Amino acid sequence: MLVRLLSTQDRSFVQQFAAIRERGVGGSVQVETQARRIVDAVRRRGDRALIEFTRRFDGVTLTPARLRVSAAEIAAAQAAVPASALRALQLAARRIAAFHRRQRTPSWSYRDATGLRLGQQITPLRRVGLYVPGGHAAYPSSVLMNAIPARVAGVREVVMVSPAGRDGFNPAVLAAAAIAGVDVVYRVGGAHGVAALAYGTKTIPAVDKIVGPGNAWVQAAKKLVYGTVDIDSIAGPSEVLVIADRSADPEYVAADLLAQAEHGSGDECAVLLTPSRALALAVQAAIDRQLQQLPRRADIARVLRRRGALVLVRSLGEAVEVAETVAPEHLELIVKDPQSWAARIRNAGALFLGAFAPAPLGDYVAGPNHVLPTGGTARFFSPLGVYDFVKRTSVVSATREGLRRLAPAVVRLATLEGYDAHAAAVRCRFRTETHRA
Repeated sequence: MLVRLLSTQDRSFVQQFAAIRERGVGGSVQVETQARRIVDAVRRRGDRALIEFTRRFDGVTLTPARLRVSAAEIAAAQAAVPASALRALQLAARRIAAFHRRQRTPSWSYRDATGLRLGQQITPLRRVGLYVPGGHAAYPSSVLMNAIPARVAGVREVVMVSPAGRDGFNPAVLAAAAIAGVDVVYRVGGAHGVAALAYGTKTIPAVDKIVGPGNAWVQAAKKLVYGTVDIDSIAGPSEVLVIADRSADPEYVAADLLAQAEHGSGDECAVLLTPSRALALAVQAAIDRQLQQLPRRADIARVLRRRGALVLVRSLGEAVEVAETVAPEHLELIVKDPQSWAARIRNAGALFLGAFAPAPLGDYVAGPNHVLPTGGTARFFSPLGVYDFVKRTSVVSATREGLRRLAPAVVRLATLEGYDAHAAAVRCRFRTETHRA
């Protein structure tokens, strides 16, 4: 059998399960060193470095004028996408926008007992950069999930970079950019694309925030430029944890584990927690059978051998306890009364409740964002949303009488901390008033 069967009662369970959950970090120091050289070169030499790295890494020779994808190219891409695919992208876009509109928060203020007007001003970011991976796969869904919340938030300009490759862009990616309201697309990727967004070049404007997935070099570059710009997260390999009881259909569970492993980097994680041995064995057999029908079976098999497991637990309660320690990106509850079990979950990027809410529904058209915390960071991170594309500014408005009422406490605390100038900045306002009187 391809996927191992474990039990929380096994003496070696903790060690074996830790090995499955461990995320791949091999070569990270080397990757970061290489990324740093690339980022520094783009910061210093701008478009020239971009063009050199694009030729070296992507095999594409560009000029500054060819960095930007033209409106005609985007229109041609849209025309090349089958009508059924365009309709699916448009449906997904509408649903994503409808969900994210509910996340908008208005500015607010109130007047307190001293007469001070206090509040928070919510302001969208001015310009956001979206990174879209290229390579062997196309990710139009990633374009929608990253760009639409920015647009809903009111971001003025959305800039997209993506490596085009020798054969150009996948038309669906450019079509998704048009549907999502991306303003401009540049045909650069990798760490050099991230650096261009962060520092700006003669051709590519600097942005306030960079969002979007990418390979190890892209993630390392995002980490390096953080502070110059904001970033969404350092995304890791994808993961799914399924909690299922004996009422679950093993074919459904097997299909969901296979779907997550299909990303195929080797570090994805796909785990079942169940108190039913019969279900675990049926899922194990279903995985082997379904795998043979999948085009990417070699990649999927590699993932499942390294990071796949069917875990027998004593009860659904124990399954929830294990899930809370994992804090998975995707958590499926294929159990009787999934709503009541969901109420016990604190740590998950996204919850999928019931047999007919598989994670791929959320990946594409459900509406909530598929950019989710990975690697256990769901303990403290949230999905990408409108709130990631706005900034909050505190607002304080005071009258003379309001300041007078609070001045003694301000002076007392400033003096306590040894900041006499802070105290004087308050005192002087009332000395002047006394002198005039």
